[in-house]
Amino acid sequence: MPTVSDVFAYLDTIAPVAMKMENDNVGFLVGRAEADVTKILVSLDITSDVISEALELGAELIVSHHPLFFSMNSVTDADVTGKIIVRMLSGGVSAICMHTNLDAAEGGVNDALAAAAGISGDGREAGLLSEDNRLPTGVAYSYGRVGNLRDPLPLPEYMRRLKAALKTEVLRYHDAGRDVYKVAVVGGSGGDEFHNAVRLGCDTFVSGDIKYHLFLEAKELGINLIDGGHFCTENPVMDIVAKKLRTAFPEAAVILSQRHVATVKFFS
Repeated sequence: MPTVSDVFAYLDTIAPVAMKMENDNVGFLVGRAEADVTKILVSLDITSDVISEALELGAELIVSHHPLFFSMNSVTDADVTGKIIVRMLSGGVSAICMHTNLDAAEGGVNDALAAAAGISGDGREAGLLSEDNRLPTGVAYSYGRVGNLRDPLPLPEYMRRLKAALKTEVLRYHDAGRDVYKVAVVGGSGGDEFHNAVRLGCDTFVSGDIKYHLFLEAKELGINLIDGGHFCTENPVMDIVAKKLRTAFPEAAVILSQRHVATVKFFS
């Protein structure tokens, strides 16, 4: 039977902690390293609903994308995060969180988003949006991807396909009056990578949490800009993580959370 430590060691091979952004907090964050694991719950976030799900399933470990915390001075039930951690420890539930390292990793958040965005698959691979980051081995990694569609598409048709692939209710967008062909993608809150897409001559940039000023800039630069939301641009990777864990640890049951869904809803 694998331990929490075994699962973390494996996850570090598919999304090395060395790839995380400087101030990110990832890895084995809560629990006992040598606890046996018979069930793993996989979820983009660790919320009260997800903890309830883990406890009802008898899962000893939650593997998530977003960290439970970035810095803490105390762990008590007097605040939201502390209450969650206390409840997990009381129920014997550990947590491993993979954030920006999973964004950058091969087969991670941005490769999953690239597939949803139509710039990879069927033998095609999306390239790195930048090569500014390197591991000690010299291998480059990036927090975004770039590639071409098989054929150019009018923006409305492209957005219909993207909306279905991301399983989202709505897309925020700027229409630059151009067909979609060369696309850059960044899962989650990726506005900081917009200028790399501009530099590479992309006609379309897809991310989440896009700020107003970036829509204005996209208009001036003549680039299609699509905001698919934070949850929906990242969540596709969790099914991939679950499948990898099932292969690596066949003796443990790996369950994709059924309770954690997009928190932000749209009224129309």
